[in-house]
Amino acid sequence: MGAMHIPTVILLTFLTGLDLVGALAMASPNPSQNDPKPRYFNVTAISASEGKSTIECWQFLEPIVQATDAGIAGTAIQRLGDVSNTTSLVALPPKFDGGKHRAPAAQLVVFLSGLARVTIPDSEDEAWIQGGKNGIIIAADTADVSDEGHITQYPSNETTTALQIPFKDGKIPAHKVLYKGPCKKSDMVF
Repeated sequence: MGAMHIPTVILLTFLTGLDLVGALAMASPNPSQNDPKPRYFNVTAISASEGKSTIECWQFLEPIVQATDAGIAGTAIQRLGDVSNTTSLVALPPKFDGGKHRAPAAQLVVFLSGLARVTIPDSEDEAWIQGGKNGIIIAADTADVSDEGHITQYPSNETTTALQIPFKDGKIPAHKVLYKGPCKKSDMVF
């Protein structure tokens, strides 16, 4: 069978709004409905404070629950919020430098493969995001809240693929800031 060639940038448009579900629980233990201590989803966020982009670890206020939908019943599920009608799948070539920019919209970015390094200008803040099960971040340093934005580089020798999923009407799910800096691997639930 011949090799499959994938274009550098692939854009997919979904015609309906989705309540994106984090059925990304692939190997996660099942949450028990009888478990007295709920678990919560933590995510690295690129946000802004006083006009300057920041990297923070956020925790969604809606807990992880046990799915009841056919096909995923009994697995861990995290509702990630309402999303817009346009979702993009992007293929970034090896060693690509995205430069300094602001998030085009408050959005989930799901790195499926590869590696991303996010830094803040004039700061030592950085986050390394490995594609895969913990490759979800929120990019929310939009032009209305951040003067300069952040820098994203893709330093690996492989293509990095990511889904860009804007939140509907820019509405980010309810959350709290756990601490400054990216979420630690030990704080990742999935």
